Amino acid sequence: MPSSTAPSPPERTGGWTPTWAFGRAVLLTGLLLIAGVLLGRVDLVVLAAPFAIGTAYALRRRPAALPQVQLSAAEGNQVEGGELSGQVTVGNPEPVDYDLVLLQGRASRWLRIDRVTIAGTAVAAASRGGQSVVDRPLASAVPAGALVEVDLAGTVRRWGRHPLGPVGVQACAALGLLVSRTVVAEAVSVSTYPVTDPFDAVEAMPRAAGLVGAHHSRRPGEGGELAGVRVFGPGDRLRRVDWRVSLRARQLHVAATLSDRDAEVVLLLDVLAEAGRSGGVGGAASVLDTTVRAAAAIAEHYLHRGDRVSMLEYGPAGRRLRPATGRRHYLTVLEWLLDVHPQSSPHELYDSVFGAQLLSSDALVVVLTPLLDERSAQMLARLAWSGRFVVAVDTLPADLAPSRERRWSEAAHRLWRLDRDTMLRQLREHGVPVVRWAGAGSLDEVLRDVARLATAPRAGAR
Repeated sequence: MPSSTAPSPPERTGGWTPTWAFGRAVLLTGLLLIAGVLLGRVDLVVLAAPFAIGTAYALRRRPAALPQVQLSAAEGNQVEGGELSGQVTVGNPEPVDYDLVLLQGRASRWLRIDRVTIAGTAVAAASRGGQSVVDRPLASAVPAGALVEVDLAGTVRRWGRHPLGPVGVQACAALGLLVSRTVVAEAVSVSTYPVTDPFDAVEAMPRAAGLVGAHHSRRPGEGGELAGVRVFGPGDRLRRVDWRVSLRARQLHVAATLSDRDAEVVLLLDVLAEAGRSGGVGGAASVLDTTVRAAAAIAEHYLHRGDRVSMLEYGPAGRRLRPATGRRHYLTVLEWLLDVHPQSSPHELYDSVFGAQLLSSDALVVVLTPLLDERSAQMLARLAWSGRFVVAVDTLPADLAPSRERRWSEAAHRLWRLDRDTMLRQLREHGVPVVRWAGAGSLDEVLRDVARLATAPRAGAR
């Protein structure tokens, strides 16, 4: 069933008013009658008769109820660049025809409506200038007791929750002498999932704490990754016996393997700042576009491998999504990402975001940040100092250009770039790898370094 607004109930509270045509007809009839009486001219009275008879004939059956309007959108979540389908239904509950119905609505700029079909007949298409069809008024006649369906078709150009509507309808009846007040159908929300950029990470996780999963941990156990050959011991299975080594050493030896374990991945989204201008799917990507699409791709990859994924916002709201796994959780992640939007705050946010939230010491924390705020760099450093495995993904567009409205904008932009490069070097010195998001394999190199660091012997260990 499509999601829709409830149809407006028929109203009989005098929602119809006379038009200018009705006023002109009454005025002309009155002037002709008065002139005929005062001047004693019968021809003027005869000339006024058709106007009076025509007005009375048109008003013999006056509509009482207002038109009904219902707005609906196709059920289910769309994906960026996917087809948009909506429908406006206009109903006439009266036994009187509506001579003309004018329909006009609004839609989010990310919903491009290209085609409009009324009662199965295409009546409008998008102009070359890119104006949405729904922004222009549409006209149709609605017979007595009938419904007219207006089908809307187009594309969804960006992720998020976008309003389709509201839509206003106004009807004319009695041969254009009466017009109804505008009946409005409230907007419906079109949920659009982000396009997941291709992503694949083949490197091992730093630490795998679960008992099931696809990652080769550094702990010995049942698995498919060969770790070496050792002497047979109590509890070893006979199918693990390496007969070639055993015959050569004249002592039973077994093949040792590394256990396959799942891991917890925490995706931390920095929403303190937004930069760049979004062009929708196929266009330029802003910081928020890159952040949301990268988060969806990373979550899809690790959830597909059986890992636990949780989401966390670094911002005033501090929204959280508990760790879970499976296909259902992936859909929950996509729904959670639809409500991500930039939120600035003048306060320090580390304690408010991480104070009551205990991040697992074995979790891999992937921070998606443009590093436009100094507090973001401080947050990364504090996470690294706490002993957690942190990877920072730079979501700032590489082609971000300075504003040319002011004289010193370009020089200020170069200084800001130098200062930001210094910040990145300082983060790397503190043990926080920073990598630019580039789709598939973006995190392979840094995950390899983090996994190697996790298995390295600690200083002072015996």
